[in-house]
Amino acid sequence: MAEPPLPERQQPLHTLTDDTLFQGNLICQQSREGYRFSVDAVLAAHFAVPKPGSQILDLGCGCGVIGLILAHRYPDITVCSLELQEKLATLAQENGARNGFADRFRVLRGDVCAIATLLPPESFDLVVCNPPYRKKDSGRINLDDQAACARHELSAAVGDFVRASAFCVKNRGRVVFIYPAGRCNALLAALQQHRLVPKRLQPIYSYPGTASARLVLVEALKNGGEQSEILAPFYIFERKNGAFTPAMQALYRG
Repeated sequence: MAEPPLPERQQPLHTLTDDTLFQGNLICQQSREGYRFSVDAVLAAHFAVPKPGSQILDLGCGCGVIGLILAHRYPDITVCSLELQEKLATLAQENGARNGFADRFRVLRGDVCAIATLLPPESFDLVVCNPPYRKKDSGRINLDDQAACARHELSAAVGDFVRASAFCVKNRGRVVFIYPAGRCNALLAALQQHRLVPKRLQPIYSYPGTASARLVLVEALKNGGEQSEILAPFYIFERKNGAFTPAMQALYRG
């Protein structure tokens, strides 16, 4: 059964804020009340390491922050971002132009479940994805459409994002996902099913001393061999309720 629309009300009017990274050199406009990017997107963007001249695809781009970070850090790459929600797709396109990336940053509005109608197969060197984390029937669904679709699997599940990644990435190309550590098995199973072999995995912890990882970053290679590398833990905060670690601060500051 399809998810019901917002209950008997009009779509909210979102005010926008200008948020910066890299000491003000990158500006990302986003909704104050709707979906806002978090450390997850910043981590994924830095974990992805494109080769010179690469064609990059960002699946489910939101306001476009992953593609913006990659375009800023790698001036010779081109980025294509796919977003289902019209307002977010428009915002992502405007963010690209505002940062001077108009000639190598484009946004498509469309559904990852219909990827074959939107993009040609095996046309990207690298695919990056920060998919919705929560199952449709788990937790409270945000009343704001933007936030709800970004956080819950209302329109597509992790398997759909993996399938789209496998369709779009070239043979021996790479895909990068960030996902909750507690649901890591679902991600890894979907990757293997689509011949995307995990090569680098990095557990992300909230702060030192926590018992279990909060997130996991995974880089997979299409039709890769079985060897993989598990990297050292990455800590977001110095301690509980503390400031960002120097390593996390560096990702924002460049």
